[in-house]
Amino acid sequence: MQIYLPIAELPISIFLVLGLSGAVGFISGLFGVGGGFLLTPLLIFLDIPPAVAVATVAAQVAGSSMTGVLTYWRRNALDFKLGGILVSGGIVGTILGVLFFNSMRRLGQLELVITLAYVTLFTCIGGLMLFDAVRVALRDRRGKPARRLREAGSHPPWMGLPLRMRFPRSQLYASVIPIMALAVIIGFIGAVLGVGGGFMLVPALIYFFRIPPAVVVGTSLFQILVTMTGATVLHAVTNQSVDIILAMLLLVGGVIGAQFGGRAARNLNVSSFRLLLALLILSVGLRFAVELFLPPSEPYSVVVQDGAQR
Repeated sequence: MQIYLPIAELPISIFLVLGLSGAVGFISGLFGVGGGFLLTPLLIFLDIPPAVAVATVAAQVAGSSMTGVLTYWRRNALDFKLGGILVSGGIVGTILGVLFFNSMRRLGQLELVITLAYVTLFTCIGGLMLFDAVRVALRDRRGKPARRLREAGSHPPWMGLPLRMRFPRSQLYASVIPIMALAVIIGFIGAVLGVGGGFMLVPALIYFFRIPPAVVVGTSLFQILVTMTGATVLHAVTNQSVDIILAMLLLVGGVIGAQFGGRAARNLNVSSFRLLLALLILSVGLRFAVELFLPPSEPYSVVVQDGAQR
C-alpha cells in the first residue's frame, strides 16, 4: 500500500516507512539515543530529498522526545536550570543551522554538505567510541580496575571560566560559557543534519562535566525537544520542507519500535552496548563515505527561481 508524500513529491510504501521507523525506534529504545542520526540517512537512501528528510526527521525527533521528557520529569530526573542554559544555546545554534541549511540549498550544495558532514562526524565519533569500547573490553578481560574519569578535587580549566553558576540538581558548579558553546554546536548540527544530538550531548555532559547519567538523559531530552521543535517550525516557515504525512508515519513506527527496544535493553550488558553503538554510528558514516565515490543517478540539477533545488 502506497501513499503520496506531497512535500517530498513521490509515492512511498506505508509498510516500508512504518517498518523502517519501527526498526530505528527499536534501536533508539535499545541504546537510549535519538534515532534521527539513522532516520535521516535512511530516508535519503530511499530517494527522499535531503531537505525534506532533514526537516521531517526534526519533527519526528521532537515528537518522540516528548514522552521521554515527561517520563524523566515524573522521576524528578530532569534539571530545568541546566536545561534552560542548554536550550538557550541550542536555539542560537538552531537558528544559525537553519540559515546555513537554506544558504546551501539555494546554492545547490545541500546534498554534498550533508554527505560530507555525516562522513566526518560519524566516522570520527564512531571510530573514537569503537576504540574506547575495545579498550574497555580488553581491560575488563584482564581484570584491571576501571580508570576514573577525573580525580576527586580536580577540575578541567573550562569549568573555571567566568560566569560560573551552581546547578544543585546536577551536582555541578561551573561556568555557563562552555555549556552554552556545547549547546550551540549541538543545535547547529541538529538543524543541518536533522539529528537530535543526544548521542553527542549525553557523553559530553557526563565526561566533560561529570553530571550524573540519570539527570543527563532527561535534561538532554528536554533540550532536544525544544531545539527540534524550533528547527521544525523554522524549516516549515522558511523553506516549506516538512512533510507532515511522512512525519506522522515515522512517529507511529518509532514509538512502537521503542517499546520493544526498551525491553530488549534489559538483557544487554554494558560492554556489548558500547561496542554495538560504536559500530552502528561508524557504519552510518562509512555508508555515506561510499556515496562520495558512486556516480550520481542524476548528473545535473536544476535550480528554480525561488532558489529551491529540484
